[in-house]
Amino acid sequence: MRDAADSATVPWRLLPEGVALLVRATPGAKRADVGGVVETAEGPALAVKITEVAEKGRANKAIVALLARALKVPKSAIALKRGETARLKRFFIEGEARALAAALRKLTGE
Repeated sequence: MRDAADSATVPWRLLPEGVALLVRATPGAKRADVGGVVETAEGPALAVKITEVAEKGRANKAIVALLARALKVPKSAIALKRGETARLKRFFIEGEARALAAALRKLTGE
């Protein structure tokens, strides 16, 4: 399953059960925000700012909560797959892939 957008320019990849999403986290921000795409060594990533500090998994939980609100999915549909202690994280979001991609396009301004 391919996304209509060029996979080299978007931070997500469509999968049969949902989407894989690359996130560039900025913990300790003044306010929480999600949106925009930044270039990383691994390709484009969704920029996510959170107010929580990167301590004892608090930042990861805050990212999951923020993504869940922004994408209108339950927190249980979002799983951190890679990057537990890194700024660059890979998430899997379970759900209808095309609907999730459409919601992600709105967040990134695609």
